Amino acid sequence: MSKALVRRSFDRAAASYDQSAQLQRQVCAALADLLTPPPPGTLLLDAGCGTGYGARLLAERFPDHPLVLADFAPAMLARARAQTPERPAVCADVEALPFANRRFGLYWSSLTLQWCDLHQSLAEAARVLVPGGQLAFSTLGPGTFAEIDAAFAGIDRHRHVLPFAPPQSSAAAALAAGLKEVRIERRRLALHYPDLRSLLRAIKDIGANQVGAPRRPVLLGRSAWRAVEARYEEFRTPAGLPATYDVILCTALK
Repeated sequence: MSKALVRRSFDRAAASYDQSAQLQRQVCAALADLLTPPPPGTLLLDAGCGTGYGARLLAERFPDHPLVLADFAPAMLARARAQTPERPAVCADVEALPFANRRFGLYWSSLTLQWCDLHQSLAEAARVLVPGGQLAFSTLGPGTFAEIDAAFAGIDRHRHVLPFAPPQSSAAAALAAGLKEVRIERRRLALHYPDLRSLLRAIKDIGANQVGAPRRPVLLGRSAWRAVEARYEEFRTPAGLPATYDVILCTALK
């Protein structure tokens, strides 16, 4: 996956992210419920902080622990800085963190690592954690956007859904990084929309529509679009058209 493409996608989405990040807020809350108190006097790291929602959640939960924000996308980080100007914010790649060894009591990363090399990212997480420090991250599994995958299947040769890794990949990467007491939870969450255009617009507004490849260079033709809409209608519920997220929550200790 191209890092430049990922950065550009989320930079473009920075202005619209918060208004469409319902799922991201739900996942942050679920991940926060799994946390234990960090070792006394330690720093906390929000790796892939986005616009800062998770950081605010951590600050409320652990007000006595200084918090550092890091994100790869400058526009996202600028918004996080504007909302929490009193906290250090660093433009950084989670695969190569610019921090010293054994620096943090908590490494938190919500819905970031699915865009990264998981083994390298968790090796970096383990490196910067103090002994006894906690890893807590969320990512997406292979059932994410199952309805989109089914609706677009066979329409063209282009990829419409990324091949997200299964939960055992997260556990294996955490163990390979030298972490212990690895725990995995898997949850399926769905958001609902009145129509397919609204659903796809919401995904675009959080930046998650631009990171797969190869992508279609032009828009679908009218007949193909109608075929996709008809297929997606088969998934309609009383709440609307679902966009399902296969959410993986992982915690571990160093």
